[in-house]
Formats: sequence, structure tokens, C-alpha cells
Amino acid sequence: MNKSKDNDDLALFTELTKGIKPFQQSKHHFTTAPKDRKIVEEKEQQLHADSYFSDTYQPLLPVNGPMKWARDDVDRHEVKRLRRGDYLPDLLLDVHGMRQTEAKLELAALIQACIKQQSHCCCIMHGHGTGILKQNIPMWLAQHPHVKAFHQATKEWGGDAALLILIDIGDQPYRR
Repeated sequence: MNKSKDNDDLALFTELTKGIKPFQQSKHHFTTAPKDRKIVEEKEQQLHADSYFSDTYQPLLPVNGPMKWARDDVDRHEVKRLRRGDYLPDLLLDVHGMRQTEAKLELAALIQACIKQQSHCCCIMHGHGTGILKQNIPMWLAQHPHVKAFHQATKEWGGDAALLILIDIGDQPYRR
């Protein structure tokens, strides 16, 4: 009885599938789409900002007088030249009204842009405001390995609401 039922099922299946052709298999392999350059650069900036800037690190910064700092391997005369205005900033960044996370990203992007454009000096204007950015930006700058020194800007570049930053771009001499 089983064999006749199997034969009936096979005959029914054969009748139902008569004239059907198998599909042709597509051999197209899907690759990942090329990444947008802007998105890649934004992720790189985010990575730099996250890896260099910590909110818990407290460098030794002056409490009184103008805000200034220099790495240990930097000559103190470089800070003096920065204060006098011997270095003119090639790039300016205004972070007025930004949140801390936005300011971190912009600061990382500014330093990367200075290195890319072979610019030794830049200026960041943080403003007076509530003082949060004015307090945090020097701490973040002191942590970055490419920042040689910074000093409170002269009046023409923003006074105590701005900082002039000296960037280490390698062995290139300073161009005036």
C-alpha cells in the first residue's frame, strides 16, 4: 500500500511540475559600498578627540596671570615669542556657543588641519561666557602630543578670550 501511495504522489508531483524550468543562479557578489570621504574624516576626528582629550586629567596650569603652558622639551623663549606676537596664527577657530563635545571635535580638527597645512601657529577663540570652555580648552591642549605650547592671545587676536597655540608639525622650520 505504501508503494502505490508513493507512486501516486510521484505521479501527482510530476504532473504538477511539468514544464517548470529551474532558475538561473545569479553569480553577482555584493561588495561594500565605498565610504564617503566626509564620513571617514568625521570618524577620524572623533577618534582623535576621544583618544587625546580627557576631562579628568589636570595639568599644572597657572592660576594667576595669563594662561600659558609649554611642553618640557620646548624652550621657554618660544612661549615668550608666542606672547609677544612673533608667531602669527594661520588658522582661527571660534568655539563661542559650542558644547564641550563639539568644541573637542573642532579642536582635534584644528590641530589636524594645522599639521596637514604645515601651519605652526593657530588661534582658538573661546570667549568669556560661563568659563567652561575657557577652563577646559587649556587642559585639552596640554594633553595633545602635537601641541608644543600655548599662551593667552594678544589684544589683536582676542586677549584673554583666546589662546595662541604653537603646533609641532615635525622638522619644518617656522616660516614668517
